[in-house]
Amino acid sequence: MRLIDHLRRLFGRGERAPALREHMLSCHGPHGSHKMAYVEWGATDSPNVLICVHGLTRNCRDFDFLAEAMLDRYRVICPDIAGRGRSNWLTHPQDYGFPLYASDMRALMAHVGAETVDWVGTSMGGLIGMLIASETPAAVRRLLLNDVGPLLTAQSLQRIGQYTGNAPLFDDVGAAEAYIRMTSATFGKLTDMQWRHLTIYSIRQRPDGKYEMTYDPSIAMPFRQTTVYADVDLWPVYDAIKCPTLVIHGAESDLLTADTVRRMAERGPKAKTVDIPGVGHAPMLMDDAQIGIVRNFLLDR
Repeated sequence: MRLIDHLRRLFGRGERAPALREHMLSCHGPHGSHKMAYVEWGATDSPNVLICVHGLTRNCRDFDFLAEAMLDRYRVICPDIAGRGRSNWLTHPQDYGFPLYASDMRALMAHVGAETVDWVGTSMGGLIGMLIASETPAAVRRLLLNDVGPLLTAQSLQRIGQYTGNAPLFDDVGAAEAYIRMTSATFGKLTDMQWRHLTIYSIRQRPDGKYEMTYDPSIAMPFRQTTVYADVDLWPVYDAIKCPTLVIHGAESDLLTADTVRRMAERGPKAKTVDIPGVGHAPMLMDDAQIGIVRNFLLDR
């Protein structure tokens, strides 16, 4: 057994969650097909489906803690968006973008037989949810946007572009964890076990024994092709959303400002909002307090 597999058994959630099942789905893009990986939790006959979609460089296993907490009420589906986790890297990097991501998610919903879902999206995952909820209102019953909104600041996009295109190599898991702790410090005060969980599902071992991140550096192509000077405005998309919406805001976030959160509560779906103190971009929805916020919203408490 490889070291990384051994660590996943020791520190991962799989051994505590026999309900987790790994799947692959063939999706179609502008230049042919690609495989999208996803994990499924809970009973396949549950009428309630929760989809959880990760951030730009993250993966489906970020939601292990949340998924376990929702098993009593949901069938939980957590995908690896193309170019991340166990999903295929695209042969044409220019295909990385929201049109393909939204198309893949529609294919996944059809594949699992879910006409209507509840949606939890962190950062990029929230933007995908916004697109689907605005274009097909009946598809999303409740929408939770985790530290993302319809106005993306140029400063935050520049910061993301600085590290996303990197392809670091690590001699061991400890070095990888140190890097992830540094680049993801804005996640807040996670426990050592939570940092290790994020690490072991964010890296894979190469044939030469070194470790690399499990995302394609080419997902940064949109940031490389243009210099971001202005904020990105998606208010028309947000204003078209009809379903109940909750915004979780990392109080120190540079991606989602307090002013944008205030405006999200005043227009469009008039979202409920919750601030998470001491956290930037983005809350990881791993601790009991954050999971409780998600659960109370989804179960309409």
